[in-house]
Order: sequence, then structure tokens, then C-alpha cells
Amino acid sequence: MRDRWFCYLLECADGTFYAGISNALDRRLAMHSQGVASKYTRTRLPVKLVYLEPQRDRASASRRELQIKKMSRARKRALTH
Repeated sequence: MRDRWFCYLLECADGTFYAGISNALDRRLAMHSQGVASKYTRTRLPVKLVYLEPQRDRASASRRELQIKKMSRARKRALTH
């Protein structure tokens, strides 16, 4: 799983969303849960993985992350269903 990149979307306790990328998803999600992965999520715990999208490489994962970050809240919510 380490050589495969993922773009992911978390839902925070306050109802906001956080988009990120990782090639070690289990480790990254554990870091988010411990409050050490990002400044944004550490004050909005707990977080829940609500969307996951495999990507072929880091560049494509980063491009997709940016696309998701630019989405409206409603479009992000639609990804989760």
C-alpha cells in the first residue's frame, strides 16, 4: 500500500471537511486521530474518514486534493454518499 497514493476526505467533529493525501493511509489517519497530523484537524477531533480515492502517483493525488479543496461544502458532502 505504500507505493500507492490516496486522496482522502475527513469529516471533523464540527462538521467541516479536511482533504489530504497519503501513501501510508493507516499511519496518516492514526496521526490525525492523535492530533498530530495537521493544525486544522487537531482542534476538531474526532475525525472520520468519509471518502477515499486511489491515485496513480503523488502528483495526481495532489491535483485531486486541490480540486476537492476548491469544492463547495455541498459538493464535498455529495462525495461522501
